[in-house]
Amino acid sequence: MRRRILATAVAATGILALSACSGGGGATGGMDARGPITIWYSNNDAEIAWGEQMVEAWNADHPDEQITAQEIPAGSSSEEVIGAAITAGNAPCLVFNTSPAAVPGFERQGGLVNLSEFPDGEQYITDRSGDLAEQYRSDDGGFYQLPWKSNPVMIFYNKDLFAQAGLDPESPQLSTYDEFLTTARTLKTAGVAPYAINPAPTSEFFQSWFDFYPLYAAQTGGTQLVEDGQATFDGPDGEAVADFWRTIYAEQLAGNEQYQGDSFADGQAAMAIVGPWAVSVYEDKVNWGAVPVPTEQGTAADETWTFSDAKNIGLFTACENKGTAWDVLKFATSEEQDGAWLEGTGQMPLRTDLTSTYSGYFSANPAYEQFGDQAARTVEVPNVVNSVEIWQAFRDGYSKAVIFGGGDVATFLTDAKTQIDQLAGGN
Repeated sequence: MRRRILATAVAATGILALSACSGGGGATGGMDARGPITIWYSNNDAEIAWGEQMVEAWNADHPDEQITAQEIPAGSSSEEVIGAAITAGNAPCLVFNTSPAAVPGFERQGGLVNLSEFPDGEQYITDRSGDLAEQYRSDDGGFYQLPWKSNPVMIFYNKDLFAQAGLDPESPQLSTYDEFLTTARTLKTAGVAPYAINPAPTSEFFQSWFDFYPLYAAQTGGTQLVEDGQATFDGPDGEAVADFWRTIYAEQLAGNEQYQGDSFADGQAAMAIVGPWAVSVYEDKVNWGAVPVPTEQGTAADETWTFSDAKNIGLFTACENKGTAWDVLKFATSEEQDGAWLEGTGQMPLRTDLTSTYSGYFSANPAYEQFGDQAARTVEVPNVVNSVEIWQAFRDGYSKAVIFGGGDVATFLTDAKTQIDQLAGGN
């Protein structure tokens, strides 16, 4: 969830340092070894509750392969804690909170098992997640993470503020850039909130996942920031997205100073870019609606892509009993456990048959239905070396040219591409 992702900024430097290391994984045990294992999961209440029931269900039927589970130990970020555990050789067998952006670094440390090396590894992952799984494949062709769950981001809007501004709250005009800007200007002029939308304008590497990247995914029909070792954004689509956001900031439809709080919940902004985790957060605070992110000319909802905001599962080389760990990983991502996950957290399992398999859940919880549909069209951060450095380079240029209006957008995109191509090449 985004609130947990935000913590990664504190440890960005630590992640980079750890990524530069190699070895340190402490590889032990064979791929078919079985016995007790340890796992870590996230520290929010809903995920803890799911983890506890999953462990209880497994342990009841596997007396000789018991799971010992705990929350990820406290630290500046989960990525920093996991990286330190890899270096020390005492990482758990499984971590149910592995950021895709951190995987290339953990892989370079020698900390992650290639799941494709299990006899059924490749088929299990691709059968469960379909074409989306390809975004999580590493350069050597293997899967060092199991695609687990996503929080596809969309535009949340405040129906009450829209109505106060004279806008139709049941049919907001937000599909094209022109429509979005007209609506944003109407909200601003009406004075219903200081800003129409207010993504964080801060410089952390991950912030572009919640402004530029969702719109770029939509504008391009599902293109990643880097593909085949080359940056993709230096062209008409990238320029259209960057120009859109530059207009937003230039007209003060969004703020370029950090707001200390939740601007959408506090009524400081009439819109926000968030995922399904926000349904429970805002249900008692905001009378909200949700629509896909806009594109330059408008795209049908069932064809619109967005950023996945995913967290995955890593199996770590320090694990003694990798055979058990793989069996537990499959058990935890089975149809039954994915259903329990969806029911308990409202986050979307990364599986091809999501809406049809859990049709009863979505019928009973219509607020989540559009996220279930959107989950089939999500773009992940590129699985490339120097991942964090790449996003930081992009954010630095974006902040200067787009948020603060310094310099030319086209020049920013070209300069960022040059820098990112070098980083993606391992330089």
